[in-house]
Amino acid sequence: MTLRPADSSALLVDGKLIPGSGGTFEVLNPATEEVVGLAAEGTAADMDAAIGAARRAFDSTDWSRDPAFRARCLRQLCDALQSHIEELREITIDEVGAPAMLTRGPQLEGPIEDLRYWADLAENYSWESDLGNATPMGIPTARRVLKEAVGVVGAITPWNFPHQINFAKLGPALAAGNTVVLKPAPDTPWCAAVVGQVIAEETDIPAGVVNIVTSTDHGLGAQLAADPRVDLISFTGSTATGKAVMRTAADSLKKVFLELGGKSAFVVLDDADVAAASSVAGFSVCVHAGQGCALTTRLLVPRARYDEAVAATAAAMSGIRAGDPSNPGTVCGPVISARQRDRVEGYLKLAVEEGGTIVTGGGRPADRERGYFVEPTLIAGLDNSARVAQEEIFGPVLVVLPHDGDDDAIRIANESPYGLSGAVWGTDPDRVNLVVAGIRTGTLSVNGGVWYSADAPFGGYKQSGIGREMGVAGFEEYLETKLVAGPA
Repeated sequence: MTLRPADSSALLVDGKLIPGSGGTFEVLNPATEEVVGLAAEGTAADMDAAIGAARRAFDSTDWSRDPAFRARCLRQLCDALQSHIEELREITIDEVGAPAMLTRGPQLEGPIEDLRYWADLAENYSWESDLGNATPMGIPTARRVLKEAVGVVGAITPWNFPHQINFAKLGPALAAGNTVVLKPAPDTPWCAAVVGQVIAEETDIPAGVVNIVTSTDHGLGAQLAADPRVDLISFTGSTATGKAVMRTAADSLKKVFLELGGKSAFVVLDDADVAAASSVAGFSVCVHAGQGCALTTRLLVPRARYDEAVAATAAAMSGIRAGDPSNPGTVCGPVISARQRDRVEGYLKLAVEEGGTIVTGGGRPADRERGYFVEPTLIAGLDNSARVAQEEIFGPVLVVLPHDGDDDAIRIANESPYGLSGAVWGTDPDRVNLVVAGIRTGTLSVNGGVWYSADAPFGGYKQSGIGREMGVAGFEEYLETKLVAGPA
């Protein structure tokens, strides 16, 4: 089988690849601004049909009660996707603008391989546990706890790491026995549509278990959140949209998982190698043009070493060029769209208006006449109250801020509506651990440690979300708990 994204990709509804009722819409390459093909334009009627198919598949098949079959299907899907890996890589580079180097990790190959983790978990999870005997109200009773699928999952995903986020929802939701309706971002419909093609043509996943509706209509996400046939909404995206999803889901009291925005702090203590740590911070914010919710976009450095840190960071960032994502050496590709580029440039203008200094970058690369590119940009001269230090920009932009010791660094790190991720660099383990304990955030890297993996729970505090994705904790987001009591 050959993947067919450019041939007007189809919706997957009730096991069939069908055209969108609304016709098609154009897919753009963000590195060239060229139309690379068409995607199916789903409508409210298509979404209604997808929800109905998912409901029927959950209610009328053995999918939710057969973990061995689910595990086999997930491994089958993994194998099928890996057989198309080079086609998928090309699609991902063209549609997402993802640097080719990242497709060998979290942009493609990693998330596909993670499907095996979810398959293993489906087989090995303790679906039933013995709570033991008790005598409530004097009645001898044997009790057991069952874990069961929630039901129909509505998954709404963004464009920045589409494979990673699509599979981080599909994998555990399916392994847990749920059926799914996936609504991907309109900027990256192919990354989802080709998975639908593989599911329909190369796996034994039953009809209706997975449904994929691509569309430019953001109202279809709201439709998913409102429909009483949907039992859980799993959403990744902006905090503002997450709040709207939660409000809509409240009418039917459905469960929600929300992985939202971030403005994470990279804290450098005064006993660290300030220049080396600052260089790492500068490099990391350039990866995939800064389009990562967990990227550390505030660099907190000792006030006495501020100038040194700014110089080291500027040197690191000025050496990274925004370039062609198909080039194996590219780290910083384009942002996803003209709208996103304009948003980033608006924040750069705001930084100057707030009294900040653009140390390096600050515009569009001179050698890029086409494409939605932004230069890696370092902003200095502001404090943590500045909007560019408080609001998520989603571009290759780093704000460097001074701190006056460990307690002050914790205070600044926590003075944010978000609490998704962060980093701490220092040589004294006791001091580092105190800072780690003080920062209110869902994940933290210490001295370059990498927290990302299939078995590691990811999510945020405060307005960065509700719940955890990945790992056993992420798997259990898609489960209900049932207590059964009988005679002892």
